[in-house]
Amino acid sequence: MSATDWYAHKSIGEGLYWIQEKFFESSNRANIWLLRGSHQDVVIDTGLGLRSLPDYINTKGLLGDDPQRKNPILAIATHAHFDHSGGLHQFEQVGVHSAEVDALANGDNFETVTWLSDREIVQAPWPGWRAREYRVKAVQPTHILQEGDFINLGDRQLKVLHMPGHSRGSICLHDGDNKMLFSGDVVYDGAMIDWLPTSRVSDYVSSCERLVGLVDSEQVDQVMPGHYHTFGAKRLHHIASGYIDRAGTCPARFSTFAWRTLAGLVLRASNTRGIC
Repeated sequence: MSATDWYAHKSIGEGLYWIQEKFFESSNRANIWLLRGSHQDVVIDTGLGLRSLPDYINTKGLLGDDPQRKNPILAIATHAHFDHSGGLHQFEQVGVHSAEVDALANGDNFETVTWLSDREIVQAPWPGWRAREYRVKAVQPTHILQEGDFINLGDRQLKVLHMPGHSRGSICLHDGDNKMLFSGDVVYDGAMIDWLPTSRVSDYVSSCERLVGLVDSEQVDQVMPGHYHTFGAKRLHHIASGYIDRAGTCPARFSTFAWRTLAGLVLRASNTRGIC
């Protein structure tokens, strides 16, 4: 299967494209965002990496043909989990938060939460492909991101907001001028996952408090999440404040402990083989 068959895209407007992996039918299917700037283009999250994302972007002409644009695409992972980081190795420039640099550089498929089944891939990317053979390929990040860093695209700026909780290195990218938030898995319109081995509920609460603050200070109008569909500030406030209210309850704490224990066992069992 070619890259042009594997992916599909939609233009959101103003140099923003929403890319998805058509044959990865799962709640883990991540949104891939391509954001064009006057001097630098950025891909935010890269999916599984089963087919070449750069080839798709180039074949579909999503970068245009301006000869003055010489900078290679910068691929940024909002966090290291496999559904967001699997395609990073396909790019020359790679950015991730400092807390998860080692996980990517070492191809650590435990911390990248590599957890994929055959039934989630409804059409194999090549003959004989099997989910049990899938691994996130090691990649050495060229851009080590920290809280408060700015990514300069020329005509727009993305500010790095370190928002741990879902994972140690989870970030949001905030386009303050356009009041747009690329939120990764920090927040999306679905059940937020805080029970993975490297998740931490107390950090997640603090991150959600920051999200509420962004809404209250009118810094966000639109959220481009890591999964599912886009939503606005009112929905962001509802999701984040709802998590804060639930996180401290006894049932929530017990459920988190139980799921974290189970997830750790499953991930260790499924990622004992060598990395490809």
